[in-house]
Amino acid sequence: MSGNSIKLAGAAFAIGLMMNGAHAEDAPAKAAADLAKYTAIPTFEAAGEAFDAKACMAGKSILSIPGSSSVPFLATINASMARIAKDVGFKFQIWENQGQPTQWVQGVEFGVSNKFNLIDLLAGADPRSLVPQIKAARDAGVAVTASHVTGFEQDVPGGVTAAIPIDYKQAGKLLAEWTISKTAGKTNALVLVTNEVLSTDSMVAGLKEAFADCPDCTYKIVNVSIPDWASKIQPNVQSAVIADPGINYVIPIYDSMSQFVVPALTITGASDRVKIATFNGTPFVLDMIQKGQVEMDVGENLDWIAYGLLDAQMRLLCGLAPVKDPKIPFFIFDASNAATAGTPAESSKGYGDAYLAGYKALWKL
Repeated sequence: MSGNSIKLAGAAFAIGLMMNGAHAEDAPAKAAADLAKYTAIPTFEAAGEAFDAKACMAGKSILSIPGSSSVPFLATINASMARIAKDVGFKFQIWENQGQPTQWVQGVEFGVSNKFNLIDLLAGADPRSLVPQIKAARDAGVAVTASHVTGFEQDVPGGVTAAIPIDYKQAGKLLAEWTISKTAGKTNALVLVTNEVLSTDSMVAGLKEAFADCPDCTYKIVNVSIPDWASKIQPNVQSAVIADPGINYVIPIYDSMSQFVVPALTITGASDRVKIATFNGTPFVLDMIQKGQVEMDVGENLDWIAYGLLDAQMRLLCGLAPVKDPKIPFFIFDASNAATAGTPAESSKGYGDAYLAGYKALWKL
């Protein structure tokens, strides 16, 4: 190689190092800028035209099959949906289950045999494991929706009539960005996921996208199925933080997992060095923020979710245009604002109340 070639190669290498260094410095600032968009009280945005919900839903019925009734996030949403349905004036029933696919199958069959107009698979009841049952339901004239289970970029799964998506990819991205911002681009995270839940694919895509912009960040993904959360999350976290003292964040992508993460950090004496960033806004996790056990939760107003999902389902039953975005906003809770959700926290507090008047007008109630 000539002397000039060596100089050029050396210059290119130096420029590469400089650009990589600049990239590393930019990652926390870029993350902070994105996070800032989710710190203002959300405003209401309608997902479609106004309609007379009470008139069009008279005599109609909806059966909700949650991913698992034992997950507080889902139980809270279902309770709100039941209350709202009563206010509008139609039958709403919940198929209680513990997250077993056989129980979801039984739920769909129950919905068909009892002539419900719509069966909703809520946040975890995976349509991909129910293809024959979904086809049988639709053949019987029953609409089937997959709610809060897919991201905007994901296909409608399992032959359902419609998917009611959430921006899961952005939620995952925000979790990674929080850690990047807080560690100045030096995240070493343990990410807890549940692969049988379809939304996990979207959230992990968002996480990976954000971490790809952070050259000094590392992360390890551990899968735990919903029925195993209570028995396997704690030992997995304990083992990980003992094996790698450099871990500075645990990211349980669904916040109900956090109840099993906190004891693991306490037992291992890692609570001071390892923080928790999570997603959903389940009230008991917002209480954990107030107690200093969880650092951050990308919250969704669970009552707002209930309104948004029912809005989309009612539109489907009323022959209106299907909803591609239910307009359910995210809002970041941390130690600075968690108390606004109440003490103890409530599913509908801390986000403002613009949605209450918004849906009332939208549904002509």
